[in-house]
Amino acid sequence: MAVHAHPDDESSKGAAATARYAAEGVEVLVVTCTGGERGDVLNPAFEVPEGHEFDTVEGKRAVRRLEMAAAAAALGVQQHWLGFVDSGLPEGDPLPPLPEDAFALVPLEQAAAPLVEAVRRFRPHVITTYDPSGGYPHPDHVYTNTVSMEAWEAAGDGARYVVDGGAEPWTPLKLYFNHGFSLERLRAVHEAMEGQGLESPFGDWIESRTAREIPERQVTTKVPAADWFPQRDAALTAHASQIDPTGFFFAVPRDVEADVWPWEEYELAESRVPTDLPEDDLFAGVRGTEAAR
Repeated sequence: MAVHAHPDDESSKGAAATARYAAEGVEVLVVTCTGGERGDVLNPAFEVPEGHEFDTVEGKRAVRRLEMAAAAAALGVQQHWLGFVDSGLPEGDPLPPLPEDAFALVPLEQAAAPLVEAVRRFRPHVITTYDPSGGYPHPDHVYTNTVSMEAWEAAGDGARYVVDGGAEPWTPLKLYFNHGFSLERLRAVHEAMEGQGLESPFGDWIESRTAREIPERQVTTKVPAADWFPQRDAALTAHASQIDPTGFFFAVPRDVEADVWPWEEYELAESRVPTDLPEDDLFAGVRGTEAAR
């Protein structure tokens, strides 16, 4: 189960790995917390699908559902909406308050309840989500971590989140945080591109991160996934309102990426089974155990 804040996040964070596992016969469910209703158009070539609109919350929600369905099909995964409303990314100084219906303002037990129920119904052995920073400071990304941690702790406790007709408690075995752009990865790809005389998109980013001296979170698990980069790219472009096919996500030639960084990275945050680090498989310690049957 991969828990994400908005439609398109599942395609930019761990997508090749989820496509790999799905292709290998693993049941994979993407859970999307919000509808992405307050996202702006980020692709200058985007054209609103015929019969739809993109200048209202309802219109954006409908278009982004179409995009999400196409992305899930490209990855070969299942997908489930929690049904909350995008908080939007506040901008300004001081920052404006969030809209009253924002996901990030929903009380924790109310926000976590449908995710707990989704865990109990889908019964995942492994959950992936964001680290406590959200990966970047969007309120929905930060809150997705909070809600995911609550579900990780509560889903197996039959005394919590009790609802009539609800699924039986289920205890997942491993919890991971996505890591899409570690400094190690940025430097490896940057140096490879410069070595081939190509313009790297990561130079300023590396300098900024290095100057801020922000401690790097630990990468514990690198999942080989280069063979599924095409599925990841198809899922990205399915989100036509958000992803520019000539933009940042496609700035690195795929042969260069596959050569120097053929993995997708994760941090093992919690585990209820023994495992040795580093890993190359999210199911390390799970495969072959009685709990996995």
